[in-house]
Amino acid sequence: MSGTSQRVTHWNRTKRLMIVTLVIWFVFSFVVHWFANALNSISFLGFPLGFYMAAQGSEIIFVVLIFWFARMQHKIDQDTGFAEE
Repeated sequence: MSGTSQRVTHWNRTKRLMIVTLVIWFVFSFVVHWFANALNSISFLGFPLGFYMAAQGSEIIFVVLIFWFARMQHKIDQDTGFAEE
């Protein structure tokens, strides 16, 4: 691949990864909390699911999301030749 096409491929894959990451973040930041009352009818580890997601679940997802994003971005960088040694 030429340098220009590698940059375009890198940017397109990075942009797609950012969009997916932001959608997941939005769902666990806002959507889950908007529907917390409806989720409370479901129990998880003895707690209402809406309460659990607001208190701990979202934070766990965010930490996992950070590590997943970094791993996927590194893979994109390696595949397109932009990885740091």
